[in-house]
Amino acid sequence: MNAEHVVFGAGAIGLATAAVLPERSESVRMVNRSGRAAAPDGVEVVAGGAADPAFTVAVAAGARVVYQTLNPPYHRWPAEFPALQAGVLAAARAAGARLVSMDNVYGYGRPNGRPLVETRPAGAHTVKGRLRVAMAADLLAEHRAGRVEVVIAKASDYFGPGAGAQSNLGDRVFGPAARGRPATVLGDPDQPHTYTFVPDIGRALAELGSRDGVAGEVWHVPNDPDTRTTRELVAIVQQLAGHPGAGVRRTPPAVLRVLGLWNPTVRSLLEMQYQFEEPFAVDSTKIADRLGLRATPLGSALDRVRAGSRP
Repeated sequence: MNAEHVVFGAGAIGLATAAVLPERSESVRMVNRSGRAAAPDGVEVVAGGAADPAFTVAVAAGARVVYQTLNPPYHRWPAEFPALQAGVLAAARAAGARLVSMDNVYGYGRPNGRPLVETRPAGAHTVKGRLRVAMAADLLAEHRAGRVEVVIAKASDYFGPGAGAQSNLGDRVFGPAARGRPATVLGDPDQPHTYTFVPDIGRALAELGSRDGVAGEVWHVPNDPDTRTTRELVAIVQQLAGHPGAGVRRTPPAVLRVLGLWNPTVRSLLEMQYQFEEPFAVDSTKIADRLGLRATPLGSALDRVRAGSRP
């Protein structure tokens, strides 16, 4: 049977999106390599490779909305991401479906003391940032040509269910907090930094898949406008866990460079450390004003994550 909504990717963001859609009585299919995922009841999970256009076209036949939430291994982005996007794009085009593509803010480059907004021109200076700029440009060109309806959503560094070790506010913060141990974070913990709550991303993607008047645009998903430092957010987690003052340890850049000599994922992190060297605020006024979507307050979001975490 055909599904109205097809979500490519079953990571944290794909699962958050799939969790929202059935609440609207929508039929949902998730696609990943294994065909296994902790999907909500009623959501079908199908195995297959998104880089194969023949497969993606078949699995998304009849869909009204296709979601691209794929995230290949960090160090494999340049090698794998373009083909994955091409496969999802082919699926949306063949089905006549709207394509909602999950992106990030790497393409803007350094904030240089200003909040990041959707109208900011591309200023990427990293390999991954330039890649995301090129991928977004390809999608918007398809939209302008009338071949497929495209919506691009952008989030900052995310935290929440399923983020785990991938998040700077993930396993290295919540697990130690439950035991009264210091958190370990990347970058300068005393710089204000926007973190996006995973359920807010899923809710925004679902809305962008169904709303009129949103296509052909870039949208920042909801972020709490009160941009805190990483240290402040860790302190909230530790207070909620009953261990205030447990402290924060920064992973020294020199340690990352050494680890990067043999770990390709750590090596890929090095070029992105600029995000923690100055205030990094991602503005989401547009989606709040035009669609009425606002972020879960950070304190509430952190408490929800803590409550679901295990020591």
